[in-house]
Amino acid sequence: MAVTLAVFAVAALSGCGAPPGVRTPTALPTGSASAPAPGPSIAPTTPPVTAPPSVPVTPTTDAGSVATACRNGPTGQRVVQLLRGRAGVLPANVRVQVRTGPLCAADWQFTVLAVTGHEELQVVTRGRASAPELVTAGTDVCTIEVRAAGPPGIRALACEAGPATRPGA
Repeated sequence: MAVTLAVFAVAALSGCGAPPGVRTPTALPTGSASAPAPGPSIAPTTPPVTAPPSVPVTPTTDAGSVATACRNGPTGQRVVQLLRGRAGVLPANVRVQVRTGPLCAADWQFTVLAVTGHEELQVVTRGRASAPELVTAGTDVCTIEVRAAGPPGIRALACEAGPATRPGA
């Protein structure tokens, strides 16, 4: 049994050397040898963390600072109906054509009408598209109410623009 144990110990200890084919270098490697073949690469299992893409921030314009074509405001025909109806500004027999607008800023609207046989008629309304309320109508619509309560986009059209610079003029 002692012999079997000794053989087993010698066999076990003989396997503790350097693996076959590996030797200790005696000199520094020179640049003339070929590069070693790349070994297997280990890809990460999760993608690297990156910063979210940069999104440019566009400042929003206040709804009343600029008057633009109404998307949800009254139509030009609705403004004409208002002037011919309860407001009593236009008689039923006069021809009217919408020249500009309605242009909306906040819940206010600005419209310019060509009235046959008369000067151009400017109209300022406010409120819902289906039921706009007349603020003022005439050749000069820069009233105290428009100046004091109107949004900047409507004030610019009604008060600051001269006849040559108004839309449709």
